[in-house]
Amino acid sequence: MMRFIRVVARDFLAAVAIVVMLSSCDSEPIAVVMPPAPVIDAAVVTPNPNNVLGAVVSIRAHNADSVSLLFRLADPPSGADVPSAAVRTAGDSAAIAVLGLLPERKYAMRVVAYGAGGTVTGGALDLTTGALPPDLPQFTASGSDPSPGFVVFAARMYGVVIDNTGRVVWYRRFPNGPGLSFMAEPNGRYLARPMTADPTDIEPWIELDPLGNPTRTLGCALGLQPRPHDIITLGDGSYWLMCDDSRTMDLTADGGVAIARVTGTSVQHVAADGTLLFRWSPFDHFSITDVVLSERIGASVNWTHGNALDLDTDGNLIVSFRNLDEVTKINTASGAVMWRLGGRRNQFTFIDSPEPAFSHQHSVRVSAAGELMIVDNIGNPNESRAEHYTLDAAAKTARLVRSYGSVAGAVVTQIGGSVQSLPGERTLVSFGTEGRVEEYDALGRVVWRIEGNPGYIFRAQRIRSLYAPGVGTSR
Repeated sequence: MMRFIRVVARDFLAAVAIVVMLSSCDSEPIAVVMPPAPVIDAAVVTPNPNNVLGAVVSIRAHNADSVSLLFRLADPPSGADVPSAAVRTAGDSAAIAVLGLLPERKYAMRVVAYGAGGTVTGGALDLTTGALPPDLPQFTASGSDPSPGFVVFAARMYGVVIDNTGRVVWYRRFPNGPGLSFMAEPNGRYLARPMTADPTDIEPWIELDPLGNPTRTLGCALGLQPRPHDIITLGDGSYWLMCDDSRTMDLTADGGVAIARVTGTSVQHVAADGTLLFRWSPFDHFSITDVVLSERIGASVNWTHGNALDLDTDGNLIVSFRNLDEVTKINTASGAVMWRLGGRRNQFTFIDSPEPAFSHQHSVRVSAAGELMIVDNIGNPNESRAEHYTLDAAAKTARLVRSYGSVAGAVVTQIGGSVQSLPGERTLVSFGTEGRVEEYDALGRVVWRIEGNPGYIFRAQRIRSLYAPGVGTSR
C-alpha cells in the first residue's frame, strides 16, 4: 500500500513544496514539483516629468514577489550594470525609480523578477535623457575628504541636489521659486514653501516625493501664514511649524506709534488631518520691549522673526527668534518658557565667549542632549560663524566649545545661513547671503566646499540617498 508524505522546505526567496512519493519499493522515482518561474509581462520606461535626470520603470510580472532593475550607460557603453534596490510587487505590478542620471545620455536597462520559481531577467529597455533646463544653476565643488552623499538647497527657481563634485543630480523647478528653505526631512520627502504671485494669499509648505511629485500641503491652523524658514515633520504625519501672528497694538508707551501692526512668530503642532494639537504665541509670553527700540518704532513691526525650530532630546521645543537675538526653549505640554538664551532677556552666563555671544542668529539645531548649534550672523567680533554650545540648564551656563568662520576670509551674512551636525564631529555650514558653503572636520579644517559664489543659500543640508532623502541624516 502506497503512502504519501508532503515535506515543505523554505528558503529566503519563497516556499517550495516538495512532494516525496514513498512506497515499499525503494527504487521508485521521487517526483519534485516546482512553482512556476516568474514571467515579465511588460516593462515600460517613462522619463520623470519633473527633471530629466530620472525615470520610472513600470513593470507587470506574474509569479514574482519582487523586481529590481539593472542599468548602465549604453552610448558610449559603460562597464558593469548598476543594480537598483528590489521592490515588492503589488497585484503583479511594481514601479522602480531611477535617479541621478546624466543628461543627454542613452541608458540600457533590464528588469529582474524574483519568485518562488527562480529569477528571470528581461530584455533590454532604452532611455535617452533630455537636456538640462537653460536656467538651471550650475556648481563646482571640491574637497580632500567630503562626507559621502549629496547636498540639498534652494537655488533661484529650483530646489537642487548636488554631488561632491558640484554636479546637479536632482532638481525641481517652481514657477516662483521654492522659497528660502528647500530641505529633506526624516520621512524621506523634500519640503519647500514656494512663493505665489499674490503676496496676500496663504502659502503652505509642499511635500514632495523622491521623484518631485507633490504628496501633500502643510499649513498653519487658524488661518495663519506659514513662515518659510523651517518645519519639522514627524513619523505620524504631524508637523511643527512657525506661523505669522499679526495684531494691532498701541506702542506709544514703548517708543512706537499709536496704531502699529505687530507681527510675532507663533508655533503650532498640527496633526496629519489638520487638527491643531498645540499652539504657542509670543504675545502670551514676551514683551514688545524684548526687541530693541529701532525695531519697534514704525507702523509695521517685525517683532520676533522666528527663523528656526528643533525638538530637544526631551521632546520640548527650541526656537530661534532672530530679531530678539534669542534662542528659547518651550515646554510642549504646558507652553511654558523653560529658558531664554541670548538677547535682552538672557538668563545664561556665557563661558569662553565674547559678549554678546551671538546676534541675529539662524538655524538653531540640537546636536545632542545639552548641545546646541547656531549660525551667529553678526558675530563678535564682526564675523559670521557657526557656533557649538554646551548648555547647563540648571546652572544656566552656556559654554562655547567650537566656532567656525569661513576659510575664504571673514564674512558677515545679515540674513540666512545654516549649520548641520554630521557624523565624525563634522559640520556643514552655509554663510547665507555671502554665498559660501563649507564642510569642516572635527579639527575645523575645511574638507569640502562649493567653489566661487553659488548665490544666496539660506540652508544647505547633507543627505545620504536620493531615493530616501533625509532618512538617517540630521536636519
